[in-house]
Amino acid sequence: MKKTMRIGAIMKILTDAPNKNFSLKYFCDLFDAAKSSISEDLKNVSEICKAMELGSIETTPGAGGGVKFVPYISDEKVRELQEELCDRLRDKSRILGGGFLYTSDIMFDAYTVSRVAAVFARKFQNAGADFIATIETKGIPVATMTAYLLNLPLVVIRREAKVSEGSTVSINYFSGSYDRIQKMSISKRAVKSGSRAIIIDDFMRGGGSVNGIAEILSEFDVSIVGTGVVMTSTVPERKKISDYVSLLLLGDVDEERKITDIQPNCQIF
Repeated sequence: MKKTMRIGAIMKILTDAPNKNFSLKYFCDLFDAAKSSISEDLKNVSEICKAMELGSIETTPGAGGGVKFVPYISDEKVRELQEELCDRLRDKSRILGGGFLYTSDIMFDAYTVSRVAAVFARKFQNAGADFIATIETKGIPVATMTAYLLNLPLVVIRREAKVSEGSTVSINYFSGSYDRIQKMSISKRAVKSGSRAIIIDDFMRGGGSVNGIAEILSEFDVSIVGTGVVMTSTVPERKKISDYVSLLLLGDVDEERKITDIQPNCQIF
């Protein structure tokens, strides 16, 4: 196989599996090439990724080492994404009443959530998490993509226990978005005791749901090492959690004038 073809193939393999380690031997065997040739190919792939601001190629020495692709989204692209989302969410037809906005088309759009997930992946790249956690339903797509970019398993906490989940742990929590007590449950098989988690969700008002996720995970002695939310309401100012990052900040939703005050969060990183 020609050098240019190897470089293209290696880049495809690495970028299709972010944060997954591949040994040099894997590529040597795959392309029937010498280690020195593969090392040179990886330098070229690294230069391409850097030039295109796609991410970086990281190598780990030693017997258990290898090479992996670490995705990256630039500050400029983050700002572009934030402005795009704000423009879409300011559409007066999205106002539903009660201070709520219609966001399902955004939260279930694969291209959009993949870029949002890239922001969270950059933020939590070195958090040392063992898994990503979210609660059904609208937070699942962005949590899935974040888990994919960080090469971590995803744990979905349900609002009601399912027979197919086996033995579960359940708690009640107060949801500020719905202004009532709700229930969440998690399978006992889903989480390993003493592990570390990143919580990802689509929206936060008072922080009840995110705090509930932290509480139910604490039943397994899980440490929360990061929390990312796509959009956070500025009211109430005091949340049930304090350590979180939000892509967008939702202010007043004026139903009469059909005006939505939503701004980018400029302090993500």
